[in-house]
Amino acid sequence: MPSIPRHFLLFLFTATARAQDAAPPVEGPLQTVEVKASAGSYDARRDDTATKIVVTHEEIVRFGDTALGDVLKRLPGVTVGGAPGRGGAVRLRGMGNGYTQILLNGEPAPPGFSFDTLDPVLVERIEILRAATAEFSTQAIAGTINIVLKRAIVAKQREVRSGVRSEHGQPGTNVNVQLSDRAGAVSYAIGGGAAYNPHHRTSRGGVTFTDPAGVVTTRRDEALGNDGLYRAVNLAPRVTVKLGPDDSITFVSFLNATRYTGPWRARITTQSGALPSFPASDGAVADATGAARTDVAWTHKLPGGASVELKAGANRTRRSNDQVSRNRDASNAVILDRQVATGTLDQGWTASGKLAASLGDAHAVTAGWDGARSGRSEARIQLEQPAAGAPNASLDQPYDGALKRLALFAQDEWTIDKQCSGYFGVRWESLRVRSAAIAGTQVDNTARIWSPLLQVLYKLPGAQGRQLRLALTRTWKAPTFGMLNPRRAASDDNAPTTPATQGNPLLRPELATGLDLAFEHVIAGGGLLSASGYLRRIRDSTRDNTVLVNGAWVSMPVNMGPARAQGIELEAKFPLRAWHPAAPAIDVRANLARNRSMQGGVPGPDNRLAGQTPVSATLGIDYKAARLPLTLGGSGSFQNGGPVRSSASEFGYARPKRVLDLYALVRFNARHQLRLSVANALHQEHMTATTWVDGAGALSDAAFTPTSTVFRAALEMKW
Repeated sequence: MPSIPRHFLLFLFTATARAQDAAPPVEGPLQTVEVKASAGSYDARRDDTATKIVVTHEEIVRFGDTALGDVLKRLPGVTVGGAPGRGGAVRLRGMGNGYTQILLNGEPAPPGFSFDTLDPVLVERIEILRAATAEFSTQAIAGTINIVLKRAIVAKQREVRSGVRSEHGQPGTNVNVQLSDRAGAVSYAIGGGAAYNPHHRTSRGGVTFTDPAGVVTTRRDEALGNDGLYRAVNLAPRVTVKLGPDDSITFVSFLNATRYTGPWRARITTQSGALPSFPASDGAVADATGAARTDVAWTHKLPGGASVELKAGANRTRRSNDQVSRNRDASNAVILDRQVATGTLDQGWTASGKLAASLGDAHAVTAGWDGARSGRSEARIQLEQPAAGAPNASLDQPYDGALKRLALFAQDEWTIDKQCSGYFGVRWESLRVRSAAIAGTQVDNTARIWSPLLQVLYKLPGAQGRQLRLALTRTWKAPTFGMLNPRRAASDDNAPTTPATQGNPLLRPELATGLDLAFEHVIAGGGLLSASGYLRRIRDSTRDNTVLVNGAWVSMPVNMGPARAQGIELEAKFPLRAWHPAAPAIDVRANLARNRSMQGGVPGPDNRLAGQTPVSATLGIDYKAARLPLTLGGSGSFQNGGPVRSSASEFGYARPKRVLDLYALVRFNARHQLRLSVANALHQEHMTATTWVDGAGALSDAAFTPTSTVFRAALEMKW
């Protein structure tokens, strides 16, 4: 493990000294106070018919993470793609490629919004739904992750968290503020934060070409370097106005601004074979995003316990991305200057309404609708200035699109008897995507889907805390703006392993029929043991397909045909004292998942769905000291990679990924505490490779990304 930077130690010493000065002296031995919920208290994981895992705010902020992706990777059944600590696609059941639905406050996130920019401190809870429900969109083949920003306003509160971090010797800082209060009929909560994080990162790669006789004819090594600066500001205000005993209006907003700037450099060394187009390149990137979303909801209580909720919202996201590069030949002479300026504007509105009522003592019925319209305008201008004497070239690629969505749903939660309850739901959803791109190309893609849903919870008689779950669902996944846009994005060194990319306006939505089974054993004292399995049969599954078009390699999403995914998952969460009352105050949480899949239209073996993680596991331990105000904990995770076959000619490989995070929480008094954490303690190098094999030979392209350990410290104060 790398040594801890001196400025990091200085902060810890100063923060600890100040907090100790503010804390009153403690006389006599400390006593351990343990609070347990009553046996009849409500637990969503145990009592809801529709299966749901709820992650509390305390669990979310436990490790002092500054990016939500670092939190998600520790949750049951969740994996995150990409290099450790760098963020990536979030997956349930190991299924990438958009099969996992991610919601913000129960609604699809606005286009262009990145959850990596969301500070975990602003999140109240995270809900994981392995099986779809009618109230939420059923674009959830692998499941749904709902991120809830609304903070319950219980009493007046002021909270400040100020922290520092160090990654690869680069110091960064972040600050968060939480304010809440009541004034008569008005209550409010305001959360906000800012982050300043520079970094220095490197990576390397290698390209080899082997002819049909097995002779390596081309070998290249590539070295990449990047010095970046990331800045972010978040603000999440919430105001509730009580209009009377039966009416209230709630305003919820979220504002986010990020900016990333940094130079980069690339050097390619050719050991044998032809030289690449650009053996040396230097450039810089500037990326800025501003997002705003606001919702207003009116809730009215009706006689008999029924309620009506109407909600409307608007969102706007603007992003600019400017890139410049100077590309050189083997003699280091500049042969091409390239400037690319991209501007994107996403804006739209949402509206929804629902009626919830009880029919007798056995039925809880909810019915409603929701709709949305979002538009995207994008301009991309590319200006190229070749070597002296060659004409300049420019490319203007504007793009405009619109998405319209309308859904109707109804659901009934039926308590059949003390042992059995059922959930029945149906959702109809219509989604239309229209766009106009370059050269007058038009896209008009419409999908209309019926989704019947059934879930059953059965509590085994005579077996305290043991229950079975069953879910039958129909879910789907619609193609996104980018997947439908026929505009082509070129690559510098065009090859089958580094092709140009292009959308496909003829894509059809993917439809899935799903079966979920689970056995759960609720342990007295707050524990759970669970074993579950799932099966998904997917029609018109989508996969990127690389072909040669007019002398250039192009990757385009296509409907490959049927696919199948299945897997099992084991989960355990319990305090040791649930098994041995005299054991130390240690809480254990563990998860193990085995996933398999088969992609139709692709020869085997290893023809699994794109991005699916075959095996994943997590193990976490938290320990509360008996006589010290100290909590220690750690979490280790493992994600297997291995080989994958994408087509008859394309193969991939990813090295298994191991991540270890540690934390310590020192409580000085009820209002002051210090949180220390070490993220990515193993700092494992990430490795991926792509190989293209045809009659001409085999081309292999590998990428190696070193990672760094991140040290963090935060002083948290409440009053």
